Amino acid sequence: MTTTEPHDVMRAVILAAGRGRRLDVDARPGPKCLLRFGGMTLLERQLRELHACGVRDVVVATGYAHEEIERELDRLDLPARPTLVVNERWELGSILTVDVVGPQLIAGGSVLLMDADVLCDARVLAPLVDAPSSNALLVDRDFEPGEEPVKVLLRDGVPVDLAKRPDLGLTHDDAGESVGFFRLGEAAAAGLARIVRASVADGGADLPHEDAVRDLLRAGEHPFAAVDVTGAPWTEIDFPHDVERAHTDVLPHLTLSEV
Repeated sequence: MTTTEPHDVMRAVILAAGRGRRLDVDARPGPKCLLRFGGMTLLERQLRELHACGVRDVVVATGYAHEEIERELDRLDLPARPTLVVNERWELGSILTVDVVGPQLIAGGSVLLMDADVLCDARVLAPLVDAPSSNALLVDRDFEPGEEPVKVLLRDGVPVDLAKRPDLGLTHDDAGESVGFFRLGEAAAAGLARIVRASVADGGADLPHEDAVRDLLRAGEHPFAAVDVTGAPWTEIDFPHDVERAHTDVLPHLTLSEV
């Protein structure tokens, strides 16, 4: 378990701008990060685990129904309130949300780039916070093949590609699913900001942000390490069956770190 001493040079950026249109939005109005599991929203759990891991500088990138997220933060009354940044064009791709938080990416220090729709505990988050490598991503080798998971191709334990449809022509000897959390050193965070800015300027505002992370990874200037979290309880919430799985298969195995 990681220390609770503050990481003064680490900032978390939580991407929470989307509507979650693949869920039943009529039955579940409001931002997806406010879904409750065990009496706690996804956002609250992530914020509390970050605080327990020593990450106190947090930016929440919002968009759809951002006022509801602000009310949630009012309710939580955390010791260190996250900074809210609003993507007014949230209906486009998540790469635009990363572009909106570009100033936070290049503000100095390491950055944790996190999807807000992941239910997990410190067994997933702490290994990334404590990773010895400046740049790292999380890999779960126990995943169901299909079109939806973002896959990570590995060669000798090193990530060589990241995509829903990775380049299988690349030499690799293992594969896993990306959890959706990335650690970026200061130089890599600035590199990602440049890639995102160029993509948006070139008409790519409707792309997923993973495309930009993939470009950063494959460029090779900022090598990534793979942090294996196979066996740890977690799930991404995209579809109605993910909500059911979260309640039945993941939540019973979660613990909450003491803050």
